[in-house]
Amino acid sequence: MATKSQTNQGRKTRSNPGAGEGDGILSWGSTGVLAGAALAGAAAGIAANVGRKLFVQMQSGASSDWLEALKTEHRLTLALFDKIQATDNSQTIVRSHLLAKLKYALDKHAVEEENVIYPALRQANQAHDADTLNSEHGYVKTYLYELETMRKDSPEWIARVRDFRSMLQEHMRMEEDEVFPAFQRSLSDEQNSKLTALMNKEGYKVA
Repeated sequence: MATKSQTNQGRKTRSNPGAGEGDGILSWGSTGVLAGAALAGAAAGIAANVGRKLFVQMQSGASSDWLEALKTEHRLTLALFDKIQATDNSQTIVRSHLLAKLKYALDKHAVEEENVIYPALRQANQAHDADTLNSEHGYVKTYLYELETMRKDSPEWIARVRDFRSMLQEHMRMEEDEVFPAFQRSLSDEQNSKLTALMNKEGYKVA
C-alpha cells in the first residue's frame, strides 16, 4: 500500500510533465501571439504612415496636373501667412507653431521644384529662368532662418514676415504667370503627365 507521501510524490511526478508540456505550448503560443501582434502592429504602422503621406500630399496639392498642384501649394502657403499676420506680439507660441508649418510647406514645395521642375526647365533650354527661380529659394531659406532666430514678440518679427510674403508673392507670380505656363504649353500631354508623376513622387517622399 502506498504511503501518503508516495501518493503525493506520484501525483507530482505525473503532474510535472503535463505542466512542463503546458508551459511549452503556452510559451510557443505566447511567442506566436506576440510575434503576430508585433507584425500586425508594424503593418498597421506602415499603413498609417502611407495613409498619412498620401493625405498630406493630396491636401497640399497632388493632382493630375503639376502646374495646378503648385498653384494650390502657393495658395495654401499664402493662407499660412494670413494666419501668421493675424497674430499679435503676445502669441509667441502660436507664431512658432505657424512658422514651423510654413517651413514644412515651403521645404516640401522646394523639393518638388528643385528636384523636378527646374531640372526639366534646364533640359528645355530655359536655364536662365530655372536658375533665377532656384536662387530665390536661397532667400526663402534666409527669411525662414531669420524668423526662427528672431524674438517672436518683437515688432520687427512681423515686419520681416511682411517682407518675406512680398518677396514670395513676386516669386509665385513669376512662376504662375510667366515661366510655368509657357513651359507647360511646350510639352506634350505625355510629357506633362510624366512631369506630374515625378513631382508627386518627390512630394510624397517628404510628406
